[in-house]
Amino acid sequence: MSDKNFLSVYAKSFSWAGFFLPKRTYKKCSALYDFCRIADNIADDDNVVEIKQKEFEKFENNFKQKNFDEPIIKEMWNLVDEFNISLNIINDLFDGIKSDIKQQVKLNSKKELLVYSYRVAGTVGLMMAKILNVSKKSSLKSAIDLGIAMQLTNISRDVIEDSKNNRSYINECFEEISSTIKLADNFYANSFFSIKDIPISFRFSILVARRVYRKIGYKILDKKNIKNYRDSGKIYVSNIEKILETFLSIYDLIKLSLVNKKIDTIVHDHNLIYEEINLDERV
Repeated sequence: MSDKNFLSVYAKSFSWAGFFLPKRTYKKCSALYDFCRIADNIADDDNVVEIKQKEFEKFENNFKQKNFDEPIIKEMWNLVDEFNISLNIINDLFDGIKSDIKQQVKLNSKKELLVYSYRVAGTVGLMMAKILNVSKKSSLKSAIDLGIAMQLTNISRDVIEDSKNNRSYINECFEEISSTIKLADNFYANSFFSIKDIPISFRFSILVARRVYRKIGYKILDKKNIKNYRDSGKIYVSNIEKILETFLSIYDLIKLSLVNKKIDTIVHDHNLIYEEINLDERV
């Protein structure tokens, strides 16, 4: 792997936010992201389904058998051991990625959408929180919320691109795209106050990532209709907008310090996920 890691190549919003993390912690978060990205890339590359299935099975087996000849797998196991990351979480991530390795992907309900979003992104938020030394169960569930919110934002942004790859997570109509962004907004809201449980040296970075990614959803809503949405191409947050969102995150940091909201009173919208996955075994 080159010196330019996957975090900076694929996730510019996260890389921007990671600038505000201590270097040692950023490297650990980057190792987690590299592992997740390599796994996800197998599902997203241009090979036929059968080859992708075999490649993913090999990657999964290499992880489970602790093949430390693969540096990324060795680094991931170091994180598992250091931060007591449940293997159930990683298996959930694998299940989510495997569900994308099909000729056609079609989600048919809110439950399927939320379970999928938990598997491919809520898991990452949960593991990231553990690396940031979050320990309270409600706060870890809020980390799941932030991951789900970001995934719903991704799905809302990539409807056209996904349809070209025979993936339909939501319908290709602006009404459903808008409702998915509003659903994401509920998860962004549920993630906010628990950020106070993150050690202060890490807190600002998460607030920045949250604001920058949430901004994508607001920019989608500004398109007003499906024609404008299609014509706009891939919607992203410019560097100038990132700077503005970073300054606004200072307001969030102050708000967190002034508002005394009990984390345990946050109501997480996880009922549909619990029908399939026991999150209590993950946090």
